[in-house]
Amino acid sequence: MERIESEQQYQDLINGDGLTVVKFDTSWCPDCKTLDKFMDGIMKENADKRFFALDAENFQPIAEENQVRGIPSLLVFRNGEKIAHLHSKYAKTPAQVSEYLTTLESKQ
Repeated sequence: MERIESEQQYQDLINGDGLTVVKFDTSWCPDCKTLDKFMDGIMKENADKRFFALDAENFQPIAEENQVRGIPSLLVFRNGEKIAHLHSKYAKTPAQVSEYLTTLESKQ
């Protein structure tokens, strides 16, 4: 998963037409590492979405602006608008993440 390296890159990515999923994480988070173990399969199942990772500590203003209170959190954007937010306590298993991404189909 490509990592977002600047605020400008973040803005450019979330303002796209399609669905952009941004995983907010940190380098020290054990739950983030667990999520990473199964994200490749989920990304393949959801090839219609673009996936990126963003370090919530390095980009704290962006995390605060998006009300990211726990990590990992998966936020989904379309045309610059946050349309969904999977909070950390619900992003622990492949089934939880897959179900969340499936519910996005109704938001397109």
